[in-house]
Amino acid sequence: MSQDNPGFDTLLDDLPPHLADEGLPLAEAAVAAPRPRRDFAQMLRKIPVTLTLEVGSADITLDQVMALQHDSVVELDAVAGTPLVIKVNGTPIGRAEVVVAGENYGLRVIELADLDLLSIDTPN
Repeated sequence: MSQDNPGFDTLLDDLPPHLADEGLPLAEAAVAAPRPRRDFAQMLRKIPVTLTLEVGSADITLDQVMALQHDSVVELDAVAGTPLVIKVNGTPIGRAEVVVAGENYGLRVIELADLDLLSIDTPN
């Protein structure tokens, strides 16, 4: 029994029999112990992402950006009245239109890509 740390022997007693019998050092035994199975799809659903609604874009020079003033107008590549692009972390996932929700803007989804996280394969 270890006199420096009496709790150490208790930890060794808690090892699964197949590891305790092999005489593995404690660090190796901890690595070799089976880990509980995790539901990766459920974990992925909890990751925060940024949802944006893109009106359109314009390719302009840095000179043109520096020349922008109050009341400047930049023509975008989107036609007025067409659905806007919904993006999650910069990746397009669908289309929507702008709505007013109280004092804020919102979006009404018109088209959405298949986002089924349950179909993700989980390792055994």
